[in-house]
Amino acid sequence: MKVILREEVDNLGKIGAVVKVADGYARNFLIPRGYAVLASDKNVRAMEHEKRIAEAKAKKVYESAKLQAEKVEAVQLSFKAKVGEEDKLFGSITVMDIAEALAAKGVEVDRRKISLAEPIKRLGEHTAEIKLGQDVTAKIRITVEAE
Repeated sequence: MKVILREEVDNLGKIGAVVKVADGYARNFLIPRGYAVLASDKNVRAMEHEKRIAEAKAKKVYESAKLQAEKVEAVQLSFKAKVGEEDKLFGSITVMDIAEALAAKGVEVDRRKISLAEPIKRLGEHTAEIKLGQDVTAKIRITVEAE
């Protein structure tokens, strides 16, 4: 029996693939769970239409992520913090602090998308990476100065 996959199924195929499977596997597992539909002409056309819509939506999301990445990379943050011996900060600059500083500059970014290798605990120049989705990342420059 030929079916069109509506979801990715391990060892079978990706979304939109037309595959030939055993009748029982299709009737008892794939179709009832919504993983596949019968491969009729009507269903093939409908799946191609859904693919085009999904690709257009993904392209739009990618473009908006690229625009947001440009905005984020244009911003440079600077923090003032109390410093102890050997230029070590009392406390640290965390992802939450960076998200708040970006919001204050008019750039809204979810704090869970900001990635630091480790919390910033020293004076100087640092960078943070912000994952904006679909392989779009932006690097932001952070300067930490003594108070």
